[in-house]
Amino acid sequence: MPVLGHNVPKLGTRNTWQRSAIIHVLQDLEKFSSAKDIYSELLKRDKKVGLTTVYRTLQSLAEVDAVDVLNISGGETLYRRCETDSHHHHLVCTKCGKAEEIAGGPVEKWAKSIAREFGYTLTGHDAEVYGLCPSCSSPSDLPKD
Repeated sequence: MPVLGHNVPKLGTRNTWQRSAIIHVLQDLEKFSSAKDIYSELLKRDKKVGLTTVYRTLQSLAEVDAVDVLNISGGETLYRRCETDSHHHHLVCTKCGKAEEIAGGPVEKWAKSIAREFGYTLTGHDAEVYGLCPSCSSPSDLPKD
């Protein structure tokens, strides 16, 4: 999988200036962002890219695993550049949107076990963990023992 580093990779069949602009915005954003947020950031940078193009580009980047995708409650989809090319999950702050890539650990074994128990062939799974990051947490947010 291509890494979104300083050089903009050619992802997909066409490498347009619009695609490059979207990739640069994704490189600079520190959190999961909606297509509309990415579109707004492009406008701030004087990049005239249509919202439909942003959606299409994000979809094509997701298809080649160049972006991580979160489907949150309410039906909104959020995107972030993928920092690793190995299978992973995310720990996401529900207040500021900061996210950490985390290994699945026991989730991987559990998903395989459940599929096997019901006679399924596992083709994939999603597991994200949500909470408040240290910057957004207060002592009252900590669980009581």
